[in-house]
Amino acid sequence: MLNEKEKLDALANLGIELSRVQDLDIVMEHILTEARRFVNADAGSIYIREKDMLHFTYTQNNTLQQRLSEGEKLIYSTFRIPINKESIAGYVAAAGKHLNLTDVYSIDPSCPFHFSKEFDKKTHYKTQSVLTIPLKNHHDDVIGILQIINAEDASQKVIAFSQDDERMMLHFASIAAVALERAQMTRAILLRMIQMAEMRDPKETGAHVNRVGGYAVELYERWARRRNLNQREVDQGRDILRMAAMLHDVGKIAISDLILKKPGRLDETEFTTMKQHTVLGARLFSDRQSDFDEAAAQVALNHHERWDGNGYPGHVDVQSGKAKKGYAQSGGRPMGKQGEQIPLYGRIVALADVYDALSSARVYKDAWDESKVLDTIESESKKHFDPELVEIFFSSLDFLRAIQRRYRDTD
Repeated sequence: MLNEKEKLDALANLGIELSRVQDLDIVMEHILTEARRFVNADAGSIYIREKDMLHFTYTQNNTLQQRLSEGEKLIYSTFRIPINKESIAGYVAAAGKHLNLTDVYSIDPSCPFHFSKEFDKKTHYKTQSVLTIPLKNHHDDVIGILQIINAEDASQKVIAFSQDDERMMLHFASIAAVALERAQMTRAILLRMIQMAEMRDPKETGAHVNRVGGYAVELYERWARRRNLNQREVDQGRDILRMAAMLHDVGKIAISDLILKKPGRLDETEFTTMKQHTVLGARLFSDRQSDFDEAAAQVALNHHERWDGNGYPGHVDVQSGKAKKGYAQSGGRPMGKQGEQIPLYGRIVALADVYDALSSARVYKDAWDESKVLDTIESESKKHFDPELVEIFFSSLDFLRAIQRRYRDTD
């Protein structure tokens, strides 16, 4: 447990720490982790406001986590609730004021809001004390809800949240809301870039890139865990990889509609042109001013390389689009990269992208049955895909399925 001085010091550093994170999902993870640490809470959730609804977006629960095997993570359902005075989170969003409830099973019947016991029944968890705080932007508009559950004393007995906890979390929420709004703006900019690509290529949907980004981060985390990477390095990698993965096909903006929207198969000349989207995408990030630019260029250039060396664009100079010196085949074509010549992020997104493409319906095809998708990925180990990543992929299927459900395609 943090003492008062440690809390104040941590609060002073919170804004700096959160400013280093750009991705929305990872910002929410940091916010919830730190909020629970500040008040020694067992669990918590974040809701994001979407017009007149709250989207249940992120959750943590130590008690339920301890029931899992080492290295596994909670898989949770996503849902929406209306902003009204019937639920606790909806009431706080509607009123714009926090609620501190000592025992949600003993809410006064005269209160307009109530506690839903469904989650507790399903998971055999006991929710008791709940502190629910609105996250407001600089216009004083509620952009989300931070809900902290089951404060604990030094012996892990559930207790009520104190008035000091309330005051500390209100300060915390004002800092967290700034980070959340900034991350939402970053995500919105990325999705607008992707919407531009979607106008050209109907395969590049917001749901598709969110899934690819989510898959990529999950595969990377498990890869990093195998190598005992320190948490700061893992956090930085996750942050830039998710955004880079979302932009993997951004180079298609520069490809002709005659090719992108052709209903049938591309001929050899057209396919050669299409393959240039990798180089064109990397070229967008060639003026590299940050680790994100480096990662985005790496992903754009390499996500169609194959482990066996038969992918594209191969060993090319990004600016000229021609083979690098010493890597030209007959006719000047660049040699394909193979094995670990392909940068890690490129190998990860190659697998994430193909998994989503096979699993998803498109205007020109139905989604494949999962068994067929998994058989294909397994058969492509050591051919198309890094065999270690394929092994990691199969070990994380439950979580990948949860990402699929979270970012469903809309009609």
